[in-house]
This record gives sequence, C-alpha cells and structure tokens, in this order.
Amino acid sequence: MPLTLYQRDDCHLCDLAVTVLAEAQAGDFASVFIDEDPVLEARYGMRVPVLRDASGRELDWPFDGARLAGWLAGL
Repeated sequence: MPLTLYQRDDCHLCDLAVTVLAEAQAGDFASVFIDEDPVLEARYGMRVPVLRDASGRELDWPFDGARLAGWLAGL
C-alpha cells in the first residue's frame, strides 16, 4: 500500500511523524512538501503532517505506533 506523508520544511511535528513511521516499520512512503504548492497548502496547511494511503484515507497527526498500526490494518 503506497503511503504519502504531506509535510512542511522545518516542521518538528513532521519530523516526529517520520520517526513514528520508521519505528513502526510502516514501509516506504513518499514525502510531499506542501510549502510551494498552493493547492496542497490550502488542503493541508494547518493539518500537517498528514499520512495518506492509496485509497485516499488520511491519518492526521498526532499518531503513535499503535494508532498507525490500527489505521494501516483498516481499523
């Protein structure tokens, strides 16, 4: 399941989200930085970091390993 992490440059919460993904061994994910994209900025501006899967489901921060695992399992 391809994952995309929407984030900003110099975002401490985004760095934490990357750490959670790594510690949970969530697999490969694409990082998309929203700073220079007005459409993404409008959609995710105040919500980043946001994790999105290929089906369009989104997981807003804050999340930990347990919440991430449940979301990945579709719970």
